[in-house]
Amino acid sequence: MANLKLTDVGKAYGGTIEVLKGINLDIETGELIVFVGPSGCGKSTLLRMIAGLEKITAGELQIDGQRMNDVPPAQRGIAMVFQSYALYPHMTVRDNMAFALKLAKKSPQEIDAAVTKAAKVLQLDQYLDRLPKALSGGQRQRVAIGRSIVRDPKVYLFDEPLSNLDASLRVATRIEIAQLKESMPNSTMIYVTHDQVEAMTLASRIVVLANKGIAQVGTPLELYEKPENEFVAQFIGSPAMNLLPGEIVATGAQTALRLASGAGTILSTVPSRPEDKGRKVNVGIRPEDMRAVEDGDHAFAGSVEIVEALGEVTQLYFGRSPTAATAVIAKLPGIHTDLRGKTLKMTADPAKVHVFADGHSLLYRER
Repeated sequence: MANLKLTDVGKAYGGTIEVLKGINLDIETGELIVFVGPSGCGKSTLLRMIAGLEKITAGELQIDGQRMNDVPPAQRGIAMVFQSYALYPHMTVRDNMAFALKLAKKSPQEIDAAVTKAAKVLQLDQYLDRLPKALSGGQRQRVAIGRSIVRDPKVYLFDEPLSNLDASLRVATRIEIAQLKESMPNSTMIYVTHDQVEAMTLASRIVVLANKGIAQVGTPLELYEKPENEFVAQFIGSPAMNLLPGEIVATGAQTALRLASGAGTILSTVPSRPEDKGRKVNVGIRPEDMRAVEDGDHAFAGSVEIVEALGEVTQLYFGRSPTAATAVIAKLPGIHTDLRGKTLKMTADPAKVHVFADGHSLLYRER
């Protein structure tokens, strides 16, 4: 369908309030790109700039090689699905989906063919003659998506389309969007969400936004397994990655680390240089990568203060030490209801141990 290129794109209000700056991003045809980040990071603003609903105040946006900065929204070949369904309540599903095509003065035959095709893809065939009030929330969102599909746009933009749905409907509609993307492999889609599960399960690549710019771009597993910085490390994954202060005590292809919190030691497969010895770092371990040991080296030792038994996993919250910024969390498979108040020694596989210096992963410092 289309590829997009953003070069040094920025957004400022009144010339002084800077929201985004230096956004450089290439989106290939057929990708589903997800923008994530904390509230106020500018993800919806960036989406609206691509749509033409917000003015680009710096840099350039290209779609298929054509500069789009001053092209009106209606001429960009873009369809947008909003958080609100924004359906016309007095129109049937069929008429809601056909409305834009009627405005474009398409023939009745073209309109009927486009609506029928979209309804089949979205499993709305039997609801075409219903009014929106006779539909569930998930069905209404599908109608809103169908209204975009019939226009056959170059790029689909989704602005938190599932946030108004309850938990079960959100799961079902998320699966439907994934299936929709599978049925439209050449469609380029950009999706904004604050939900990590949506981002991890839907995205070809995730763009993590923070501090007015891009913190990291990568596939979901790249961001999970190899975060470039502490922000991404803690933003991707739930519960957040544990960050424990420590220092490098031996260097090489494997790095030996002594942790201040719990006075433990641990190895990491992150390589280090001789001059790194003695360097103060933060050691990152995801809760699900922590495991208990009886004897030997351990990264952390502490008393379990809270036990959350979730059935498939048990989350353990250890008491906060004076050197740890937050409480340490471990996620163990299975049910462990008898651990509250006990002192456990925790470690992790060296391949799962991350090392950050000055907020950035040592893995990426050559870049």
